[in-house]
Formats: sequence, C-alpha cells, structure tokens
Amino acid sequence: MTTPRAPMLSRRAAIFAGGAALLSPALARAATQDTPMALQPAIVAPSERRNISAFRLVDWRDHFEQLDRATLIADTSSRALHYWAKDGLDYRLYPTSVPMSEDLTKRGYTEIVRKRIGPDWTPTPSMLERDPSLRYMPPGPDNPLGTHALYLSWPAYIIHGTHDTRKIGRKSSSGCIGLFNEQIEELYALCPTGTQVKII
Repeated sequence: MTTPRAPMLSRRAAIFAGGAALLSPALARAATQDTPMALQPAIVAPSERRNISAFRLVDWRDHFEQLDRATLIADTSSRALHYWAKDGLDYRLYPTSVPMSEDLTKRGYTEIVRKRIGPDWTPTPSMLERDPSLRYMPPGPDNPLGTHALYLSWPAYIIHGTHDTRKIGRKSSSGCIGLFNEQIEELYALCPTGTQVKII
C-alpha cells in the first residue's frame, strides 16, 4: 500500500508563492514617506478604487464635459498623469513628480499653450528666494526641464521631462509636473497645443 503524496505545486505556482512570501516584508518596509507613491502598497478607503501601483482610477467624465480633443488629468495625490485621445480609444498613464508643498501646488483647469523640444530654464523669483544660487540653464543634460516641455496657460507651470529620474514619484518640483524623458517625448507627440488639462 502506497502513502498518498501531497499535491505538487506547478513550478510557476511555487515561484509565485515564494516570491509573495519574500515580497511581503519588503512591501511593509516600502510604506515610508520617502518612498515614491507608485512603489507603496495601496491603503484604500472603501469608497476609493486604486490599482496595484496605488494610482487612483480617474475618469475624464468626472472633470470635463466632452472629450473633443486630447485631454490630460494630473493627479497630484497619486502622482500620476492620465492621458486620453480625443476619440477616447487611447488611454495612457504616466508616473510623475509633483510639487514639493501645498503652497506650490496649483489646481484647476488649464491647457497647453506652447510646446518646446530642448527647453531652456530660468528660475522664477520665488525659486531664487529659496535658493539664490540658481541660474539660467540652457538645453542639455543639467537642465531641470529635461528634453521636452509642454507649457500651460498658467505662467511658470509646465509639464516637462527630467534628467533626474529619482524625482519621479516624489514631491520634488517647484510647481511643475515632471515625467521620465522617454515618456514626455511620447506625450509631446500626442498632445497638440490646445490640449485640455486639469490638475487635481
């Protein structure tokens, strides 16, 4: 008489189970103030839906009357930028950097009024108050606006790239919304002047 064997896990199931066991303590440690929101486990109120990356699910219909042109919603809470094409068939989600503090955060409706590849950068008066050592920066690898910039109708507010990838997912800007250079290049091609924008 043979002894019944315990059911065997498939290789994939075993790897998944082992990975989940190893990952659980890491997720617990990840929930710190310095960890980018995109890497933190979601702690969700029952009325708020989030995906596994902690991005809130946003619907353009909650913010705009119609989708008659390219549309962007920058969510400063979950540090994500949502894009919809005017036909509604193309939706994309990008992790972002957001303003460092509430007083630097501007919310509301605006639009893209100008676009530039290889932007230069001039610090604003408020930036110079905080750091008098700041100076004008021509286009290039040290420029804080990265490779592409989408200028909003609000003065000095820009959706732009960054060469410092550590900033993405963090409160690290002086008011702008920053993306990885590869992603701002993609977004630049998708968003003409006149794209409607809301920052929430």
